Amino acid sequence: MTLPDTMRAIVLVGHGGLDKLEYHTDWPRPEPGPDQVLIKVEACGMNNTDVNTRVGWYSKAVSDATSGDGFEEVGEDDPTWGGAPISFPRIQGADVVGEIVAVGANVDANRIGQRIMTDNWLRDWSDPLNKYSTGYFGSEADGGYAEYTVIDHRNAHVVQSDMTSAELATFSCSYSTAEGMLTRANVGADDVVLITGASGGVGSALIQLAKRRGATVVAMASESKHTQLAELAPDALLPRSVPNLGKALKAAIGRETVTVVADIVGGPAFGSLIDLIARGGYYTCSGAIAGPMVELDLRTFYLNDLTFTGSTVIPPQIFENLVSYIERGEVKPLVAQTVPLADFHAGQAAFIEKSHIGNFVVVP
Repeated sequence: MTLPDTMRAIVLVGHGGLDKLEYHTDWPRPEPGPDQVLIKVEACGMNNTDVNTRVGWYSKAVSDATSGDGFEEVGEDDPTWGGAPISFPRIQGADVVGEIVAVGANVDANRIGQRIMTDNWLRDWSDPLNKYSTGYFGSEADGGYAEYTVIDHRNAHVVQSDMTSAELATFSCSYSTAEGMLTRANVGADDVVLITGASGGVGSALIQLAKRRGATVVAMASESKHTQLAELAPDALLPRSVPNLGKALKAAIGRETVTVVADIVGGPAFGSLIDLIARGGYYTCSGAIAGPMVELDLRTFYLNDLTFTGSTVIPPQIFENLVSYIERGEVKPLVAQTVPLADFHAGQAAFIEKSHIGNFVVVP
């Protein structure tokens, strides 16, 4: 195969608004390193991580809810998920689905032609469980908002599925994040799981994956989205804002408490969510789109024997398990919109509005 020397790409040139994302038609195509594969990108999922990194929301200097605009107070030393600076220019985009078209010197040439999904956690493969030696595809290394990208061959997983590339590109970040949250909270068939932000990529993944484990699922989202979310078969649907959440739970499922809160929203509702957790239950979190600063009554935390767990860096088997769920048809994709690379700015603006259900996918 003759490969072009250049490619189209969306390139992030600094922290700030959408103007920091530049569309290039002649960006240099990457060459795979010794342990890497070159992927012809067919689709790449869009995630909150991309926006949060662009605007610098991860910085401790920022205390507001997530936003598509830049923050003036972004710290220079901690603007990314890992609390470190990002190198510019950077091509973002983690959830790549595509075809391997070239390989590095240490990679089996038989991998050329394979259809793959990317596991987005970049690891020290001599110590893959070390959370301090991880990076994220599209953050610490160029990702998939382009026609071609490179990644370590161990991060490129073959997938056997009849789904379209756009459908497959909805899974990697959202579903592995959700599965990591549920794994850390030890969710099983006896649990009652309350999910905030249930209409987004991670939220809708949490519904499916918690149901897959046999749990009773209560999903919270704007009422305008309930009809479509009902197709995922949660046991109950509640509005995003409820004056008396315990009473609403009692009416919906016959009890005023849950055993697990899976939260990606944070913000002012945090305290009322913690009050709902039954003694010995779990609060698991992987996001704070409504705001990272919350108040906690430590008496509720310790007197009720609660366990709090954050979920970011996940062990490799989480992604491997996810691929098996996909191949067995145990989860289904929710493609809210496909976005041509040339229309990226309009697509991300629509993504930020959060009027959709599921995932946006960029298609080169």
